[in-house]
Amino acid sequence: MPAVAPPSKVLVTGANGYIAIWVVRRLLEKGYAVRGTVRSESKATYLRHLFSTYGDKHEVVVVEDITKEGAFDEAVKGVDAIEHTASPFHLNCDDPNEFIEPAVKGTTGVLQSALKYGSNVKRIVVTSSCAAVLEIPTSPRVFTEKDWNQQALKEVEEKGRDALVMNKYRASKTLAEKAAWEFVEKNKGSIGWDLVVLNPPYVFGPIIHDVPGPDQINTSMAEFYNTLLKGAKDEKTLATLGNCWIDVRDLALAHVLAIETQEAGGNRFIVSQGTFKWQDFVDAAHEAGVYPESALSKGTPGAGYGPGVTHMISYDTSKAAKVLGLDKYISKEQCTKDSLEDFKKRGW
Repeated sequence: MPAVAPPSKVLVTGANGYIAIWVVRRLLEKGYAVRGTVRSESKATYLRHLFSTYGDKHEVVVVEDITKEGAFDEAVKGVDAIEHTASPFHLNCDDPNEFIEPAVKGTTGVLQSALKYGSNVKRIVVTSSCAAVLEIPTSPRVFTEKDWNQQALKEVEEKGRDALVMNKYRASKTLAEKAAWEFVEKNKGSIGWDLVVLNPPYVFGPIIHDVPGPDQINTSMAEFYNTLLKGAKDEKTLATLGNCWIDVRDLALAHVLAIETQEAGGNRFIVSQGTFKWQDFVDAAHEAGVYPESALSKGTPGAGYGPGVTHMISYDTSKAAKVLGLDKYISKEQCTKDSLEDFKKRGW
């Protein structure tokens, strides 16, 4: 028996975000009712228009400040599950707390509201990140759900504002996820729901949230756009720099599976399509034929592929495959083609 099934109502926080809006779409397509939270009425208007065909199956409420005590008290009433995706990530913060506070308070805040007022809630899914899992290795390493990023926490604790920006972000995701698990442990005698955490790496794929121009894309897709179309990485970097990734549409599916799969409760899942070097996506862009060759970065074709290519970071995704059934993923080629077609349609 699934933990939650259609036509149950699901709360999606930060519903206008890059990942969350795809989660909303997946849920609606499967027959769920969705209540989304956004920070302003203008963002609500965009969502209402985008999903207008779903009528009263889709509603949007404004939660201006997710760090405020009781911010989600009204939003959690009457929902059967919660997908908590709200946690902004932009690389322009100086004080580590500008990352950490909204991540931690937003996460514990929605759990606190669910404890107090979410009498129907059966499952809460928190979108964490592989940033809470990985530590930068000195030799190739395969990470699992048992791993935690202590490295970033240590650097932020020791260096504060002088810590690397990415480590401030990684620390925020680590602390927010730890806070979620600690909350559940502390309140296990009082809660009627269980927790699932999803840990994705880089997320790429088409954009359906409201983005006026390429300078306002979310961080991961901004890097994708600038690397493929603006020559943001040199030849050597394209061939050597990489990580792991997942298509945003597969990640949205993972969010649906995470509320439906009874056995998922109480677990964290790494959800990753696999490894990449940036050259892989550059090559896929040339194969896609969406933009003229002259408009695309080139690098060294083929330098990203091959059994001899070393990936410093990779993830064991067998748990997500076994428990969630997430074992088929959108390819780099399809993701690249669809993303470029989206950029072109927008006149970028």
